[in-house]
Formats: sequence, C-alpha cells, structure tokens
Amino acid sequence: MNLSPLHNLRADVPAAVVVALVAMPLCLGVALASGTPLVAGLIAGIVGGVLVPLFSRSALAVSGPTPAIVATLLVAMESLHSFPALLLAGVIAGAIQIILALFRAGVIAYFFPSAVIQGILSAIGIIIILKQFPFAIGFDIGEFGNQDFWDGHGENTFSAILSALAHVEWGALLVSVLALSILILWDNVAILRKQTWLSGPLMAVVMGTLLNLLFVHFLPGLAIDKSNLVNLPVIRSLADLQGMLQMPDWGMIGSKTVWITAIAITFIASLESLLSIEASDKLDPFKRRTPLDRELLGQGIANMASGLIGGLPVAAVIVRSTANVAAGARTKASAFLHGIFLLLAVLFLASLMNHIPLAALAAILIFVGFKLAHPHIFRKMFRLDKSQYLPFLITIIAILFTSLITGVVIGLLAGIFFVLKANYHSAIEIDREGEAYKISLNREVTFVNKARLSHILEKLPRGAEVILDGQKVRFIDHDVLEVIRDFERAAVLKNIQLREQNFDTPVLKPLV
Repeated sequence: MNLSPLHNLRADVPAAVVVALVAMPLCLGVALASGTPLVAGLIAGIVGGVLVPLFSRSALAVSGPTPAIVATLLVAMESLHSFPALLLAGVIAGAIQIILALFRAGVIAYFFPSAVIQGILSAIGIIIILKQFPFAIGFDIGEFGNQDFWDGHGENTFSAILSALAHVEWGALLVSVLALSILILWDNVAILRKQTWLSGPLMAVVMGTLLNLLFVHFLPGLAIDKSNLVNLPVIRSLADLQGMLQMPDWGMIGSKTVWITAIAITFIASLESLLSIEASDKLDPFKRRTPLDRELLGQGIANMASGLIGGLPVAAVIVRSTANVAAGARTKASAFLHGIFLLLAVLFLASLMNHIPLAALAAILIFVGFKLAHPHIFRKMFRLDKSQYLPFLITIIAILFTSLITGVVIGLLAGIFFVLKANYHSAIEIDREGEAYKISLNREVTFVNKARLSHILEKLPRGAEVILDGQKVRFIDHDVLEVIRDFERAAVLKNIQLREQNFDTPVLKPLV
C-alpha cells in the first residue's frame, strides 16, 4: 500500500481536524494547570504539531504540551517567579535533547523500571487532580499554585481543599460536573467513542461554555466571573501577534534553578515521548517502527523553537496519538496539519475561545489525572510482588511529599534496590544433593552477589562435601572468582571437599 502523505491526504486531513479538536482544550488545560499564560499552551501545540513531524520518523504520534510536565512547570514557576526564565529552561531542555539524540541515547527509556514509570505517571495524575480542584469549583487560593504538599504555615493540600469547599461558586461547580459527566459518558459508551468528528473533551468544553452562557442570560447569579474564563489575546494585526509572543530571559542563563528545571523538563518530556512512541507504534495498523533517536531530535528542535517564541515544552502525547490512530490517520501529514489547524484557530477564533470557563478545562484535566492514577492501576500493581508495588508506592509518596525530581530519584533508587535484591538472592542457591551441599550459580554472578556467596561458604560445616555447580551460569565476575579461590584454600584447613561441575572452563585453581 502506498503510504506517501499525498496519496493518503483523504484520510489524514479529517484525522488532523479530529486531533486538533482534541488537542485544543488539552493545550489550554495544561497551561492552566501549570500556572502559565494560556496562549503558551496553544503555541506549544502549534510548534509540536508543525515541527516534530518534519524531523521525526513517527507516522502516527502527535506532539504538544503534556499533562505529565505540569508538576515540573508548577515548581519552576514558583521557584523562578518568571515565565521568560521558564522559557529559557525549555530552550536548554531542547538543546539537551538534541545532544542526547546525537549520542544515540534514545534507548535510555528501556532502563527505567516499569513500576517507577507507572508511579511517576500516577503521582502526576494525583497532583493534577488536587491542583485543579479549586478551578473546578470556581475558587482559587495560593496553596493550590504550589506543588508542595505542605505550605509552610501548618496547612497542607487536603486542608486547603476543605477550606475551598466553604467558598464554592455554584455556577463553576455545575459547569465542571456537566463537563465531567460528558467525559465519563464518552469514555464508557462505545458508540460515542467511535465518533469521528466529535470528542469527549471538545463536547465538555462546548457544553460547559453553553451552560455558562445560559447562566449569563437567564441566571446571572450563577454566571462565572470573567476572571475564571479563558483569556487569550485577540489578534487583529501583526503587532497583536508580536505582542502575544514572549522571549526567553537570557540573563538567567547562569541560574542554577533554570538548569535544574531544564534537566527536569528533559527527563519528563523525553520519557513521555519515548513511551508514547512505543505505544503509538503498537497501535499502527501498518506496524511501522520509529527510530527513537530521531524522535528525540525532533522533540529537541521543537522544544527549542517553542521556548524561543513563548510556548510550553512539548512531547509526544499518547492521548493525541491514540485519537490520531482512531480517526484513521495513515501518515505524519495528519500530525503536521493538526498544528496548522491549531494555528488557524489561534489567529481567527480567539474571541470565541474566550467564552470557555476554566472550570470546563479543569474538569478535563481532572479526568486525565484520574486516568493516570486510576484505581485499576493500583490493583494491578498490588497483584504483583513487592519488588514491583513497593517502588511504585515509594515513587508516588516521594513525589507527593517532596518534589517531582526528588521523588523520581527516590523511586529510581528504590527500583534499583529491589532489582539488586532480587538478583542477590536468585543468582546463588544452596541445596542438598545426598550428603553434599550443592551451591548453584545462576545467570550472571557479579560483585553484587559477593557478600551472599561469602556468607554461604563461611557457614559450611567442617568436613562437608561441597559441589559448585555452574550449569546455568553465563558470567562470573572476577570478585566472585576471588571469593571462590580464597574459600578453596580455606577448605583444606576445614577438611572440606570442594569440587566443581558443569563449567565450560575450570573455576577452581589446582590445589598446591
């Protein structure tokens, strides 16, 4: 089948429209959740849509601002106190991604334990839900702009939520409830999910906006205040367009916080992109494979460009990519055209979008957060052994009670610990074979297993017969060989008979 973009435009153009309709509320929602200008989310959607397909070889993945980056941006906005400084961090992150691509570092995604990755995503989902709650009820207080669990004044996120419940704006609550109901309905009714030109997020925004317009005209007491509506600059001239764009603060290039933020953005955006690419490749009906290094290159170029003109960081996003596949896209022309359609919307539909209540966008993000931290994910993890669910839980708790980067580091250390622990016990086994003690070396035996082997050998009684079996071993570290040779010399003094079996080459030195 011919898969050239020109040949498949009849499938790619409708898919691009669908993806643009899905992406638009998500772009606005991510910017809202991040505490950044709403237009920055749309700029990121445009840049990710237009630039990434030019450099990436992914046929179906779609890029733009992702909810996974929200927690990082929240912390950055609080610590940097400057959106232009955050833009600089995004530019640096893009440059780092390009360097990683040149060094063929795309395979790094395979080295993160799946339990830790799942913990990161679930923690981000919980953070999104907690921080979007005030927008959903039309009430915002300072604590919700901070990703930290404790605010330093004895308050925490949960007590702040209880405080917010005493100041509910009923119009905003009704809009968010309606939007959430539509999203849940759309997600659970098959005939709605199969709609080509309509999506749950789009209908949630449309119906939420119409409900608020009804309040304005017939129940003004429930009408949502303009401060809680989308506020995009309306472009009427080239000067308006230039005024919408922001530049990075190059004076902050030496800031440690900017570089830490850049590294955090690099980590989250790259990981999200690589995981989304893997997922979209599995959904591809033509089973094409995307070179991960080229994907990092495309993401890096897009992140630099987005930061240079006032946009949020971008990544390949599984929600948009799934919508793209479901809408019948065949080539990356659909991803490119979705960026063009977003640009046209910003240029000509800003005044219309300014009627959208933030409560409707908050409902979309709460729904996204719920899916990231869905109860079935927790049930699935708890069905596994503790080497899986403990790193998962540790990662979530660490991120919620510290910060994203600190939590990720703690989670990775926990994951590595359990991997090493599992290898520590399984690589060396001791059993009885008749009167003899049989010590089996399994798979690779490295310095990690040195302490366990030493402990086993030290506990062997005098006069014992010991069999060292290497039937399953593929590699023995030099440190382990030294332990065996030291024991061989000590065995003579303890009258221990030590022999080896099933080794391709002798392990033991000849006794002198």
